[in-house]
Amino acid sequence: MSHFSRALLAPRHLPSWVGAGVWYLLSQLPYRVQVALARLISPLLKLNKKRLHMARVNIDLCFPEWTDAERQQVLDETIFSTTMAIFETGIAWFWSKNRLRKLYTVTGLEHLEAAQRDGQGALLLSMHFTHLDLGCAMLGQNIDYDGMYRPHKNPVYDYLQKTRREAYCPGITIPRDNVRLMISRLRQGRMVWYAPDRDLGARMSLFVPFFGVQTATVSATSKFAQMGRARVIPFTQRRLDHGKGYEMVIHPPFEDFPSGDEYQDTLRINQFMEREVLKCPGQYFWAQPRFKTRPEGEAPLYRRQK
Repeated sequence: MSHFSRALLAPRHLPSWVGAGVWYLLSQLPYRVQVALARLISPLLKLNKKRLHMARVNIDLCFPEWTDAERQQVLDETIFSTTMAIFETGIAWFWSKNRLRKLYTVTGLEHLEAAQRDGQGALLLSMHFTHLDLGCAMLGQNIDYDGMYRPHKNPVYDYLQKTRREAYCPGITIPRDNVRLMISRLRQGRMVWYAPDRDLGARMSLFVPFFGVQTATVSATSKFAQMGRARVIPFTQRRLDHGKGYEMVIHPPFEDFPSGDEYQDTLRINQFMEREVLKCPGQYFWAQPRFKTRPEGEAPLYRRQK
């Protein structure tokens, strides 16, 4: 449980609190107004040349067979989605439960209920869509689970992040590096949120194709499932067109997982993620260094030409 520190009231934190107040007020606007605002201000994101370049490189690498116009459309939608993520996180953190409930539909809850009935732990396999926090909030309205947590450098934002996530995540928040606690919770029959689609370096990863690109992919999912005696149940969410809200899908648990072959298990996860990304490619978080770590001898992919 988070505790408020008087140090957060120091004058140097005033801009952060003002920003949080504006964020809260914006989050209370009607949903379709928020979508329209995100569309209006999204071109400002192009000022972040580093992230824009990163997103463009990632999209070009993953969809080489698409036309320039098709890839540009995904990039444009990515810029909007990354802007909309600010509003979606505000919705996740600041909306009432009743208001949020009206914003989405969910299917596949029977897979979570079956795991609960059997008393078996489950890794809730997520992925980095831009509306990740909102997906976790929607999930928390339907199931009791534990979340993973990475501290933020800004202490005010860190306090808000932890307290608001505790509000919609019924279980505990597990520090990202506390693997022992995660395994313990899984063995107790708990459900634990987990998203492995980040580049954490070669030491923790296997090079496995993701849209045909050799990608340093966290390979621990199968180990966690084995050590925690847990099922792996993927879930995804996507934003619907025309301001119609969201749909969440709880997918069937992976069968015969872990298989005993760490590479094949990791490849299977990447292939699942590929299929889900293709359903809404502009909503994936492309503005991350997904392919930063390269196999030995390969040149860096994000080097910008001068």
